[in-house]
Order: sequence, then C-alpha cells, then structure tokens
Amino acid sequence: MAVVLDARRKRLYYRSAYTGTKETDVLLGAFAQRHLAELDEQQLDDYEKLLEIDDPRLYKWITSQETPPAEYDTPVLRLIQAFELTD
Repeated sequence: MAVVLDARRKRLYYRSAYTGTKETDVLLGAFAQRHLAELDEQQLDDYEKLLEIDDPRLYKWITSQETPPAEYDTPVLRLIQAFELTD
C-alpha cells in the first residue's frame, strides 16, 4: 500500500507543479512539496479532485475570490487557502 501511495503522491506532485497556469503551478507545486507526504488517502482523494478543476477557477477558490461549491470546500482546500509560500 505504501508503494501505491508513494507513486500516487509523485503523480500528484507532478500535476501540482504543471497545472498550466504559472501562478497555480507555483502555489500548488510548493504546497504539494511541503504537504503531500502528510495527507491521508481521503485528503489525497480531495486534493486530486481539486486538480481536475480548471486553473482559473481553482485559483479563484484558493485565493477566496470565489466561493467553491460545497463538494469542493474540503479541509484540503482550506489548508491550501491557508498555505503561504514562505511556510
């Protein structure tokens, strides 16, 4: 199981750093580098679901410019919203 999670985390890290929008790449890439290792399976599911959202919308949710739909308003999204690049 640990090997599967490690492969999953690597894939999620790559997806985080190469989303397509520079701002989102920088923010999610740094977040993933610092926090992916500590996320449990449910949190990884929630994070993966967020990565499926188009970059401009996701960026607006992260920066609280837009309220996300309830299904995406998870503890993981709130963790990303609270994340600072200087952490």
